[in-house]
Amino acid sequence: MILKNAFFLFQFLFSVQKQLSVIMINRYIRFFLFTIAISVCTLSSCTDEMISTDPDYSLEFSTDTLSFDTIFSAIGSTTEKILIYNHNKRALKISSVELAGGENSRFRLNVNGSRNPENSFKDIEIGAKDSLYIFVEVTVNPHDSDAPVLVSDSIVFQTNGNVQSVRLEAYGQDVILWKEKLILNDTVLSAARPYLVYGYLAVDSAKTLTLPAGCRIYFHNNANLLVYGNLVANGTAQSPVRLRGDRFDLVKFSDPLPYNHVAGQWGGVYLLWNQGSHKLNHVRLNSGYVGLYVPNSDRQHLPEIEISNSVIHNFLLYGVVAQNANLKIHNSEVSNTGSYTLYLSGGTHEILQSSILNFYNAGAGAATSRDKFPAVMIMGLNRAAAMNTIFRNSVITGTLETELSIASRFMPYVDAEFTNNFIRRKAPYEMSQFVRNHWYEPGDTMLFKASRYTLKPLQYFNFMPDSLSALRGLGDPAVASQFPLDLNGNNRLSDGAPDAGAYEWIPVQQ
Repeated sequence: MILKNAFFLFQFLFSVQKQLSVIMINRYIRFFLFTIAISVCTLSSCTDEMISTDPDYSLEFSTDTLSFDTIFSAIGSTTEKILIYNHNKRALKISSVELAGGENSRFRLNVNGSRNPENSFKDIEIGAKDSLYIFVEVTVNPHDSDAPVLVSDSIVFQTNGNVQSVRLEAYGQDVILWKEKLILNDTVLSAARPYLVYGYLAVDSAKTLTLPAGCRIYFHNNANLLVYGNLVANGTAQSPVRLRGDRFDLVKFSDPLPYNHVAGQWGGVYLLWNQGSHKLNHVRLNSGYVGLYVPNSDRQHLPEIEISNSVIHNFLLYGVVAQNANLKIHNSEVSNTGSYTLYLSGGTHEILQSSILNFYNAGAGAATSRDKFPAVMIMGLNRAAAMNTIFRNSVITGTLETELSIASRFMPYVDAEFTNNFIRRKAPYEMSQFVRNHWYEPGDTMLFKASRYTLKPLQYFNFMPDSLSALRGLGDPAVASQFPLDLNGNNRLSDGAPDAGAYEWIPVQQ
């Protein structure tokens, strides 16, 4: 800036030199040299005088405790940050910034863009009314424990004789790490420690992988579960089987949004054997590219799939795709996808007391807008095996005007039965296969407790019916009696008028 000012000043002197005497020019030059001297003093030798040594001046921090979410042992964390503020009128020099645990700490620091093995930094200047970032990472060593173990340390700051600190803490969890793992024999996994999958976990042809209650499998980015045999996931209401991405932290530079609520965190579950037998009970499957994908092209051999008491939620592409498969979905939720939520083509399909919902556009962290395909697509074409489809006591709705589409060469004679369902479709089907259904009407706005993600108040998709919902009392008691408890464990038969879908409205207890 000083050189720039000098350039303009010399230009000015040159322009007026013909009008001014030599004496006047000398006066301007002397003034210019005096200005440079003052500036140099200010920027160099005088700088030290601007840094306060007053012990009453101290630092402030964006938090007094920096907490990391669960960290898998031997796997480094994402980077978290702390802001250091100098709210004082004078600059400060932080004599030292260091980890109490020193070079043996499991945490690592990056201060003002630099790092060192000792995690110790000296003479860090911070201007008046200014701030600086400190970035922190952590790696937890394996500790041979099934339960998470707390790892802690602190960052210690010394400024003008004052000692201040910020606590650091993380929970380390030992995991069973698999990279491109192939299971060659019938195998029952453990629920004691979670599994972390990189690349893929594959089940060999005709072999069975069993996931017991409480089993947790975390998938790294783009990792998949590839089942060339059979999959049995048998959770309970208290200890469901969980299949999800491996990130526990929050999305940076965003509202308080966990990565577990962001679609596309991993691949999905592919059921690839045309003679497979798959049972999923009390499973929580979420936030990948696809949920369950069955790409069977064999019209003679159809895999058997049973999904009960489960939630398949928030996928970048599809929820459940069943091509030439016999599929049952009972007392379950399949929801929020970028394209089809449930795609059926070939085979028998029995959807009872379930919620097929697509409010993806209203979702937290929706990576893209959903396309224009409906939540439920039933496709009966040449490549499909003979079809029979039943929907009872279920809900088909979402953000589009039409969330159910049946595409068949023999549309008027489609082999299907739809009874006691809530269905959103702009032009209701008038076929005899549709009986006692409630077709969406413009006034049907208060269907659920929360059909979107909001911050104020903080809500994340609660598909229990609202007290004024058109779902209330819509279900057939004979069907509901097969599933007396809804997905929340509430008795759907207590009032004699069960609701449609996977959840029963329950009055608020006073």
